Amino acid sequence: MASDAPSPERPARPTPSGDRRLRREAWGFGLGSICFFVGPLPAYGAWAGDVGVAVTFFIGSLLFTTAGFIQLSLSGRRPPRRGMNAADRADWFAAAIQFVGTLFFNVSTGQALVAAVQHPDAVGVGWRPDALGSIAFLVSSGLAVVATRDRGRLWDRDARTWHGTGLNMLGSIAFGVSAVAAYVVPTTGDLVSLFWTNLGTVIGALCFFVAAVLSRRTVLREEHESAATS
Repeated sequence: MASDAPSPERPARPTPSGDRRLRREAWGFGLGSICFFVGPLPAYGAWAGDVGVAVTFFIGSLLFTTAGFIQLSLSGRRPPRRGMNAADRADWFAAAIQFVGTLFFNVSTGQALVAAVQHPDAVGVGWRPDALGSIAFLVSSGLAVVATRDRGRLWDRDARTWHGTGLNMLGSIAFGVSAVAAYVVPTTGDLVSLFWTNLGTVIGALCFFVAAVLSRRTVLREEHESAATS
């Protein structure tokens, strides 16, 4: 009978408490994605108003930060140390940089909310995707790809999966496009493209939502398999 003891080739499986925290992580990213999906929609903006939209984005960023912190602190995901394999190292840095990116979104959405409350009738009031948060998400997604290439050596083989990594990369690219399109042209004072700003945010949020849903399904399937074999 094969041993279940962890080894460099067979990492330890996450603890039951770690599995529960992973479900909360998926909820945070999923609900946060919904906020960023509906926020740019014209129909929602007409219904909620500028302040309501700003509150939606701010809540979404807080949900992202909560989920990002849970992801970073999951049992088994350790800070880089001597002798750590490349996959685990890339996995930790991907989670850490993504968490920092969510903090940038906290700041930008918070500033937009304050501006909307203080000057609700000002032209152009509202949140626009910020470059720093988008860059952090792109870097994080690239490191996640590196970790997924050798996922069999990760602390948890399901910490990074190709469907989740791919969707998060697409979402990060879409957020990057929206950040570029949200650049204000100095000579005109207009955005490069309001259409691509909103579309990039919507597509990115949709990708993040689907990735979160799929990660939750993976955990539930593992639980059923464990129950069937016990």
